[in-house]
Amino acid sequence: MSETAASHPLCSTDEISGRLEELQLTLGEGPCVAAFTQQSAVLTPDLRNGDLQDHWPVFADAALEAGARAVFSFPLQVGAISPGVLDLYAHAPGTLNVEELADALAFADMATLVLLDTQIDATGAPRDEDTAHEDTEDVGGYRAEIDQATGVLTIQLGIGIEDAFIRLRAYAFAHGRHLADVATDVVSQRLHLADDTDPADRDD
Repeated sequence: MSETAASHPLCSTDEISGRLEELQLTLGEGPCVAAFTQQSAVLTPDLRNGDLQDHWPVFADAALEAGARAVFSFPLQVGAISPGVLDLYAHAPGTLNVEELADALAFADMATLVLLDTQIDATGAPRDEDTAHEDTEDVGGYRAEIDQATGVLTIQLGIGIEDAFIRLRAYAFAHGRHLADVATDVVSQRLHLADDTDPADRDD
């Protein structure tokens, strides 16, 4: 995650966690966004809580529909550096006990170290540069596609980068599509948000 650029999911362990990250990225709201902004853990034991429904009106309902009932978000942070957030979810409402909270914080610390030092492997030895490149290639491609699509929209719609990214996210959510898929269609000129048309089924 970044304060100056579009955020991108790096990894999810199952379909529900992937959907939760996609929702928060697309909507720009949710515990992950709040944890990154506040730089503190955001523990959400029950998404049906009335206050949360008011605070995250779209995300809360969408997350419940995806199969999550509780979400716990932990900022990845070392000093003033914060490369992202670790999200955990549960199918049932409930809080984390002391041991679970300690485990979550330990996982967050480990994830932070991995993100900040990709050249060091688990044994402490330098990683092979080719292997490190392979691990990050898909992530870089994902981010590049979205950044490219945002740039295309600034030209198509005559708006700024931030507004273009909002339009991209809004279209993806409104049509129930992954943000990366919408970005691909925009970049390939199959989708023009200016007239809000769906991708055309044609060969280029």
